[in-house]
Amino acid sequence: MTEPDTASNRPPTLQAVQPLLLEIQNLSKRFGGLQAVKDLSFILGEGEIVALIGPNGAGKTTAFALISGFLTPDTGRVRFRGRDLAGLKPHQINALGVARTFQIMRPFPRLTVVRNVMIATLGRHPAPAEAERRARAVLAELGLADKADAPAGSLTLAERKRLELARALGTEPALLLLDEVMSGLNEAETERIVELVRAINRRGVAILLIEHVMRAVMSLAQRIVVLNYGERIAEGSPETVAADPKVIEAYLGDEEAAGAPA
Repeated sequence: MTEPDTASNRPPTLQAVQPLLLEIQNLSKRFGGLQAVKDLSFILGEGEIVALIGPNGAGKTTAFALISGFLTPDTGRVRFRGRDLAGLKPHQINALGVARTFQIMRPFPRLTVVRNVMIATLGRHPAPAEAERRARAVLAELGLADKADAPAGSLTLAERKRLELARALGTEPALLLLDEVMSGLNEAETERIVELVRAINRRGVAILLIEHVMRAVMSLAQRIVVLNYGERIAEGSPETVAADPKVIEAYLGDEEAAGAPA
């Protein structure tokens, strides 16, 4: 049963971010005996960068799947620009302006890089010539222009990460859900992704990211929501979250907390 829409059920920071883009209200999801997400509430404003962090198994990717329509919540609701997303399929949510990347990247390896991105751009631009022009523009933005006509299967890990990002951007989202786009990358590759995320955000795209690279999270996020066993245990600025004893105990540890900006 979905919770009624009352002020008491809304996230406590509702008035802090305006205009509101995404509202997660009392979201829960259970898989058999496992409570993956429990009574989760938070918000995200237009053009904001918010990080969703926590230990492995904390429910972060499940939350992404609930937001993007790949899973149906047991209770609670997701609103995007004031619209309840209940019952909408992933492609319908994407058409409204929500795009996501996946931890496990599955490009079409035999198709060229540009054609992989065209699969996304065709949704907004049905004319093939315009879809290709848009796809090449996205690839140029992400530093993959010289790989546009190469098979996607020939890309390095770092390049495949950027291709995954390009395919999401090709749908022209207002909100981009990034699921560990920096995992497995070295320091230089990570910094490049950080700069790309900043550039994407500067042109007005709001970002909700899951990431275990804490120095990147602390430098990018304006707010951080921390999950543990499916529940929100903390929310606030990077400095506030990094100093929270519950977060340090559950996830960060003293070394990671020390990486927060001063």
